[in-house]
Amino acid sequence: MDKDRITGAAKQVKGAIKNAAGKLTGDAKLQAEGKADKVEGKVQNAVGSTKDSVREAVRDTKRDF
Repeated sequence: MDKDRITGAAKQVKGAIKNAAGKLTGDAKLQAEGKADKVEGKVQNAVGSTKDSVREAVRDTKRDF
């Protein structure tokens, strides 16, 4: 598992917590930061997933030779 996937998942959790805290306190700025963190985490997770797929494809290609 790529480190970007782990970091991305952590950012998603952080964003969800910020978003919920913003909703509870009525803080629109905190809520917006939470949403932004969640999106950033999703993107980073996708990058890590792509890296994993490329590594796996390269590994499979090397086995064929």
